[in-house]
Amino acid sequence: MTDRMLWSYKDIAAHIRVQPDTVRSYRKHGLLPAPDHVEAGKPYWYADTIRTWVASRPRNRGRARE
Repeated sequence: MTDRMLWSYKDIAAHIRVQPDTVRSYRKHGLLPAPDHVEAGKPYWYADTIRTWVASRPRNRGRARE
């Protein structure tokens, strides 16, 4: 089953245990996938998009993935 729940910067940050500004910086530097949806100028990603992205990222400073 696919998870079509939309996540904001805040949701992504909580998932990968960083601050929302860090996620914004990832996007600014092209390290985050393109948003799946934009509403009122705010980007959102499907949870599955982010989980796939997290799984493909190199391990970061020994942080455990969920």
